[in-house]
Amino acid sequence: MTKIERLRELLDNHRDEERAEKMAAYMKGNFKFYGLPSPDRKKITKDFIKEEKQSKVIDWDFLYQCYEEDERECHYIAIDILIAMRKHLTYEDIDKILPFIKNQQWWDTIDALDAVIGGIGLVDERVCDLMIQWSQDDDMWFRRLAIDFQLAYKDQTNTDVLEAIILNNLGSTEFFINKAIGWSLREYSKVNPEWVKDFIRRHHESMSPLSIREASKYI
Repeated sequence: MTKIERLRELLDNHRDEERAEKMAAYMKGNFKFYGLPSPDRKKITKDFIKEEKQSKVIDWDFLYQCYEEDERECHYIAIDILIAMRKHLTYEDIDKILPFIKNQQWWDTIDALDAVIGGIGLVDERVCDLMIQWSQDDDMWFRRLAIDFQLAYKDQTNTDVLEAIILNNLGSTEFFINKAIGWSLREYSKVNPEWVKDFIRRHHESMSPLSIREASKYI
């Protein structure tokens, strides 16, 4: 039995059709589901992901197979594995990560990839320049990822990069972009509220009400 067949069997044994319908509806009908909320999925696949982690080698072919599955949980599991293997990822692996950004696009997987790209950025400064490029991409989801890749950085946040990326996206009418701007500023306000206050003061007229509302939540 192949690895993807093992995964299908594992997930199918825990399928919950009623919950799957609700999860699909929540995601606007964009994806099918096995009906496994995140805590259940992680519990069920714990040993599976542990095996992958112990190998210390990322099985890219398997991850791509996961992304070709219809059920959304398989896409999540591919990213779960990438997060578990973060210390093995390098800047050169970003090209291999691109299919997970370009395909099966929606906010849930894009936001999960913040931790993957952000993890690489903590050890390789080239990611900052790349994120500034992505912040001007025609693809909205690349821009959203660029805006939020420093979400977990706290006092390691590069404010010059954060500001440049946000400025590249001010004036957008896209909900997912304006929400991301507010989210990135809100998270950074937890460690540096004065910087965020000053940013809002300087760019208030160009920021959407949504971005300002989100950014101001803790200040």
